[in-house]
Amino acid sequence: MIMTVMELAAKLGEAIKEDARITALNEARAAYESDTQIAQYMAEYNVQQKALSHQVSMPERDQVVINSIQNRIDELYELISNAPAFIALNEAQEAVNEFMNQVNAEITYHITGEQPCTHNCSTCGGCGHSH
Repeated sequence: MIMTVMELAAKLGEAIKEDARITALNEARAAYESDTQIAQYMAEYNVQQKALSHQVSMPERDQVVINSIQNRIDELYELISNAPAFIALNEAQEAVNEFMNQVNAEITYHITGEQPCTHNCSTCGGCGHSH
C-alpha cells in the first residue's frame, strides 16, 4: 500500500503525540494552568499593564505613579517566572522544541541529503559550525 505524504505526516504526528516529551509538556501545561497563585499574579499583571498604558497615554504623566506601576509589574514578572510550574513548563517546552528541531532535521536530511546545522553539534557529529 502506497501512502501519500499527508497520510505519512498524519502517522508521524500521531507518533510524535505519543512521545514522552509531548506528554511531559501537556502535564506541565496543565499544572501551570491550574496553579491558582500564578493565575492571581497573571490577573494582577494584566491589570497593572493596562494601568501603565493608561498612565503613559495621559497628557500630564505622573512619573511617580508610572514608576510605582512599573515596579509592581517587574515584581509580578519575577514571581511568575520563578514559580515552579512556570519553570517546569518552560523546560518541557524547550525539550519539545529541541525534539521537533531534530525531527525537522531528519526530514530535511532525507529530502536534501544534507544534515542541516542545528547549532547543537551533538545532533550532527561535527558540522564545523563555530559556536
